[in-house]
Amino acid sequence: MKPFLKWAGGKYRILRRIKEQLPPGSRLLEPFVGSGAVFLNTDYPRYFLSDSNADLINLYQVLQEEGAYFVQYCRGYFTPATNREEEYYRLRAQFNTTRDRKEKAALFLYLNRHGYNGLCRYNAAGEFNTPFGRYAQPYFPEKEMLYFARKAQQADFACLDFRQAMAQAKPGDVVYCDPPYVPLSPTANFTAYSSGGFGLEEQKELAVLAARLAMKGIPVLLSNHDTEFVRQIYRGAQLTFFKVRRFISCQGSGRNKAGELLALFGG
Repeated sequence: MKPFLKWAGGKYRILRRIKEQLPPGSRLLEPFVGSGAVFLNTDYPRYFLSDSNADLINLYQVLQEEGAYFVQYCRGYFTPATNREEEYYRLRAQFNTTRDRKEKAALFLYLNRHGYNGLCRYNAAGEFNTPFGRYAQPYFPEKEMLYFARKAQQADFACLDFRQAMAQAKPGDVVYCDPPYVPLSPTANFTAYSSGGFGLEEQKELAVLAARLAMKGIPVLLSNHDTEFVRQIYRGAQLTFFKVRRFISCQGSGRNKAGELLALFGG
């Protein structure tokens, strides 16, 4: 099942490769759950799904709690009247100011489907600032949301950074980490999906935490770009290399195949 959100770096197209590397376990932890493609297409008894993006986790929690009722509530934001530029910016401002959990969750879905290129971008003040996308008829992902809501009954969601999330791991768990990727070039960094950053120091810290969990008998699978830096920090892991066509760039020339790798610590 495809995720109901558009998400930069989503893993739906490489699920087969990820599933081949994921060990069995009683619970899957995802410290960077993103659009939830791995969660939706694996079959662990339980899941612990976290992300540093509070708006994303709020949406998942409201959908988990209200299911079909929330899906129908969201439908009201997918009309010809709401697919106009001036209305988009009015609703974007409303999203940035509302304190209503349910309204904010529905507006996050609306902005994701109506905003430019599916980007999730915030300014320095923490305000969502993706521009209008100009789509003829944005898709309302009803069946995908209903599937997510059913599967979410097996999951616990939390807004945590990766350190806090990985601290929740215990024997019997498996961890899959899909961090913001190391950029392939200085202009190819698309990680502003939450306030704060994820730089090279965080990449190294994540690799150290993965190795530590593996030493405790908790396997950790990570995905990233295939660069010399990544190979160095993931040394000691079992590495799998392949090519993936990237779809983040709005320029056709920026959608070429890029080297990607999976690194399995333990397992």
